[in-house]
This record gives sequence, C-alpha cells and structure tokens, in this order.
Amino acid sequence: MSIKSIAARLFARQVVKKTNTWANNPVASQNKVFQELIRQAKNTQFGKDHHFDQILTPSDFAQQVPVRDYEQLKPYVDRVVKGEENVLWKGKPLYFAKTSGTTSGAKYIPLTKESMPYHIEAARNAILHYIHETGKADFVDGKMIFLQGSPILEEKNGINLGRLSGIVAHFVPKYLQKNRMPSWETNCIEDWETKVNAIVAETINEDMAVISGIPSWVQMYFEKLQQKAEKPVGELFKNFNLFIYGGVNFEPYRAKFENLIGRKVDSIELFPASEGFFAYQSRNFGIKNEEGMLLLLNSGIFYEFIKSEEFYTDSETSGPKRYTIGEVELNVNYVLIISTNAGLWGYNIGDTVQFTSLKPYRVIVSGRIKHYISAFGEHVIGKEVECAMKQAMKDTAIQINEFTVAPQITPLEGLPYHEWFIEFDPDGSGEPENIEAFAEAIDAEMRLQNTYYDDLIAGKVLQKLVITKVAKNGFQDYMKSIGKFGGQNKIPRLSNDRIIANLLKRE
Repeated sequence: MSIKSIAARLFARQVVKKTNTWANNPVASQNKVFQELIRQAKNTQFGKDHHFDQILTPSDFAQQVPVRDYEQLKPYVDRVVKGEENVLWKGKPLYFAKTSGTTSGAKYIPLTKESMPYHIEAARNAILHYIHETGKADFVDGKMIFLQGSPILEEKNGINLGRLSGIVAHFVPKYLQKNRMPSWETNCIEDWETKVNAIVAETINEDMAVISGIPSWVQMYFEKLQQKAEKPVGELFKNFNLFIYGGVNFEPYRAKFENLIGRKVDSIELFPASEGFFAYQSRNFGIKNEEGMLLLLNSGIFYEFIKSEEFYTDSETSGPKRYTIGEVELNVNYVLIISTNAGLWGYNIGDTVQFTSLKPYRVIVSGRIKHYISAFGEHVIGKEVECAMKQAMKDTAIQINEFTVAPQITPLEGLPYHEWFIEFDPDGSGEPENIEAFAEAIDAEMRLQNTYYDDLIAGKVLQKLVITKVAKNGFQDYMKSIGKFGGQNKIPRLSNDRIIANLLKRE
C-alpha cells in the first residue's frame, strides 16, 4: 500500500463526513446557497433589472425572475462576451465554456472564479466517495485516462474560452499529472478520429487503471484498442477496474463494454455540464447504479424544479409552479432549473430528472425536455426508451452500439408507429436472431413504461414499433455529417421529428 493510497483513504473519510453534513440538512443548505447568490449578485445589471434587493425568499425570486433558456438569456450573455463587467455576475468570468447551440450557433457559458472550483471539487469528491465506500485506493498509483476535448483555449475580449473538458484539463492536480494520459500533445489534437488513434498508440502498452469519458466515445476507443491488440481490453489493461462516465445512460452500452473488456468493472456515474456539476454517484459502486446520484446542494447552485407535464402550460401570472428541494416528490419527471454563482438565473438547462431518494436527495437523469416523442399525445421520454431497451436485452446476447427513436406519422401503408434505429454489434454477434421478436419485446416493455403509448396501441391509433437496423458506424457517420463527431457530443435518444431518422436512412 503506497503513501498516496493511504492519504487518499484518509482524505476520503474527511470529504464524506463533510458531505453528510450538508446532505442531512438539505433545505438549510439550499437556503444558504440561495441567500449568498442573491447577496453577491444584487449589484449586477441582472440583479438590478430583476430587483434582487427586494428578494428575500425563493418565492420572491420566482416572481421576479422568469425561467429562461440560453436563447432567452442571450442578450445578457452577449454583453458579457463583449467584455462588459458586472452583467450576470460580479466582474468578468474566468472562462467561457463553448458548447454547440441549436438556434443560436455556439453557446458561451460563463465560468467564474467562484464556480470553477466546484467543477473540480465535485469530480474529485466522486472518486473519494468511491474510495471510502469500497476501500479501493490502489488505482491512484496507476495510469488514468480522461477522454476529453482539446485543452487549447482561444481568447475572446480578454476571456479564455474552450470546451469544458478542455478547460478542466488545466486544473488536474499535480499529484495526478504523472499518472494522467494521454500526453498534452495528443490531447490537443482537434480531429476526434485522429486523436483516438493517437491515444490508442500511446496507451496500448500501458496498464490503465482508470478510464473516463462518455460511453459511446470510450467504446470507440476500446474497439480500436481491441482491433490493434487482438485481445480484450481487460487483458491489455490488467489493472483496469474503474470506469467513470457521464452525459448518457450507461445501461444500453453495458453489455458491449463487458464484451470488449472481458469482465465487469466498477463504475462511477457523474452528472456534469458546462452550466454546473450537479450530481455524482456516492455509493453502491457495483454492477449498476439504480438508486441515482447524490444531488449537490452545497455547490454554488440553487435548484428549482418544474413538473414536465406542467412545463409547457401557461398560467396568467408567472408560468408553471417552481418547486424547491423541500417540495419535490419521488418518481416525478421534473425539468431542472438552476441559478448559479456563474451568473445563470432561473436557467433551464434542458435536462429532466426524477428523484429516487429524498433522504438524501438522489436523482437520475430521465431525458431532455426537448427530446421526447408526443406525435399522438404519448409524451415518451428518454428514460422510458432506455428502460425498455434494457429490459428487452436482459438475459440475451444482444449488444448494441447506439440507438435513437423517431415517430413515423405517414407510413406508406398501415398505421403510424415509432421507428427504432439500432446499430447492433459491428461483428454481428450481438444481433437478435429474430428482429421481429426483439421488436415485440421492446414494444411490450414500452407499453409497461408509458400508459399513453399502451392506450394508443390498444386503441389502434399506433401499430407496434418497427426496428430499422443501422449499418456499422452509421451513427458515427451521422455525427460527422453534422460536424459533431467526438468530444462531448451525444446522439439524442429520441426526437419528435424525423430529421435524424431521414439522415440515417439516406443511402
């Protein structure tokens, strides 16, 4: 046992004790964060425009500050981007995290000297919780790889900007620098395919202990490793026993990962975003994380929640009801609204969550408020299609690389249906023997997951779902075609139109 691993265990104990203090006092913790945010921002332009000097309670805040997404907050952000001070938060941001927008092109999410430390601390604390819960700390002496964006930063009016994962690369603690891979030079490669090939070349003769990244892109790395080494990743990296991931649900990828690795490994689920680090898995680091992630209530973020079913309903006063942490219920789909010490106020990040525990508060990411199917009023969400896929694959040899779902409203014949685009295992070994039977199994699970969908099938408004097989690397080719290949980009799990579907079907 090394000095570093002993120190990690001791530090982990302290961090878990501190975490338990705020987690056991959730409402008080959130109220403290709320009051501090209002106090620090009341003299900003946003604070003056929204009468922060008169805000005493979250109810006051909900009356004064409407819910906004990026497009609606953009006039303020544009002023910050131009170099103006004291607009959304005091002074200027340290960085802008540049992300892909939908209607406005690039989005610039501010990161301040107050918010940046929480991004780093949360990632660190997730690993420390793992050490405390499992007693496993030897990996701190092993090689670690974080598949992330380039750390090369641009400058815009005196403020550095880049991908969040690239910005975070500048904050890797010194004690991890020796263990960290890939090299700085390789990490700076912009083209994703070139970068992954370079990472394979650098790591194939190493013994990686920890690997982190979005599952779909780590899978690509594993496939290239296996192809070059002609052996499972687990044989190549004999001490690889911890996978850290975020951004998407890991369950649809789990079977393929275990096949590529050759064994099961522990995993830690994270819920990070450019707008803030919201939650991480804090216990039960076994095969699956079914109980959710610990919501971080003491990290410079004040949370509000709107029931998804009420989100698009409008009232005569201030819109749908905004619930605070003490008012939420289990197993209800909520749109996540945040206010942060980076200057995002009443901000809709687009994610929906469900609470799996209220003591302490744990969440799962259930989908995106804009990513759903409701062509016939069924309002299917991401969590439902992922659960249906997971259950249909259970106790089978089926393996998938990726999938997405879209409605087919005007089929050439017969009733409308939901079309599932699935890329099965590239070598064909993971395909179902009977594709129709697999579709039946998914459809049965969907009917259990969503009563509206069940009613539409029973009422012969919809026919049962149809599976369309996607060719090898079909989803990668799609992402390349729209300029979003690699990095932190993800395939939407489902959509209410056929934009992706039509591109996937294009010969």
